[in-house]
Amino acid sequence: MRDQFMGQLKELHENMIQMGNLCEEAISAAAASLMERNPEQRNKAYQSDEQIDALERKIENLCLQLLLQQQPVAKDLRVISSALKMISDMERIGDQAADIAELAKYVADSKLPSKEHLQKMAKEAVQMVNESISAFVENDLEKARKVIEQDDQVDEIFDKIRMELPNMMARSEIEAREGLDILMAGKYLERIGDHAVNIAEWVEYSITGVHKSHEHQLWEEDKK
Repeated sequence: MRDQFMGQLKELHENMIQMGNLCEEAISAAAASLMERNPEQRNKAYQSDEQIDALERKIENLCLQLLLQQQPVAKDLRVISSALKMISDMERIGDQAADIAELAKYVADSKLPSKEHLQKMAKEAVQMVNESISAFVENDLEKARKVIEQDDQVDEIFDKIRMELPNMMARSEIEAREGLDILMAGKYLERIGDHAVNIAEWVEYSITGVHKSHEHQLWEEDKK
């Protein structure tokens, strides 16, 4: 039974890596479509989002099988329950990448310097998603905590966009629609960073049994 469980756990890790890779592809494609008009990249973001949704359902079913058939306890239970939470955040990342790609239809032709900030935000977000999933698979607490710290960099870049665009719109240097679309794209990237932090926090919980909310720590203590 233990061998079967370990095999299913390995499958879970492989599926999580695949879902993480799709999230990275979706973010990168959406960001590329923002920088220049590129229907192929925009469609790639949409397709990745659909694949993420399908993989979420697959991982959910696998986790439920592990919980019902193997009845894991302690650390193994935390790993599986954390995976269920993490895929919810990854599904939202896919949705937001698709939302960014939708905005790209209006932003791609813009020559605003703020678009460069979006590119930097996307690069940071991709790295955060990659590192958070790696931390889960590798059981690496330090890597998970670095992801949480990295969110400050994403927020700082977004703050630059929030300061630049309203001033430019107030001076009628840009059209309101153009500024608002870029601001919205930045907000989606900022939220993707937040989802990566959520994933990293669930990795931390899977390793330590302590979650930021403390609710899960108390639940774990009641199980002892």
